Amino acid sequence: MTVARIAAALLMTTVVFAADLDFETYRSRVEPIFLKKRLGHACCVTCHAANSSAFHLEALTPGATTWTAEQSRRNFENVSRLVVPGNPDASKLLLHPLSPDAGGDYFHSGGRQFASKQDEEWKTIAAWVDAAK
Repeated sequence: MTVARIAAALLMTTVVFAADLDFETYRSRVEPIFLKKRLGHACCVTCHAANSSAFHLEALTPGATTWTAEQSRRNFENVSRLVVPGNPDASKLLLHPLSPDAGGDYFHSGGRQFASKQDEEWKTIAAWVDAAK
């Protein structure tokens, strides 16, 4: 299989995943989590708007406290690539910032945003992912 065919297949998979995920729930319940300051941590957007990692968020417009609808749509498309609809436990978005003691990835340069799967915000994101069965 050529690189172009592999890239096309991956893009089609991402589009299917994004179609399975609910944008309105993402925008109203999940996206605000990325703006929230947690004790001992920066907001997700602080690092993820300034980097080129897989979890890239749009930079906020100067003076804004939330994203525009267009920015949210781009964030949704990026975030959707990091989840397995219907399977929170296989979704990088949920595993990467989760403590390794709770089943998360070994390293996250932003620290452990979620100490366990019992964290209310972790559960909010997991419910959004799980609903896309």
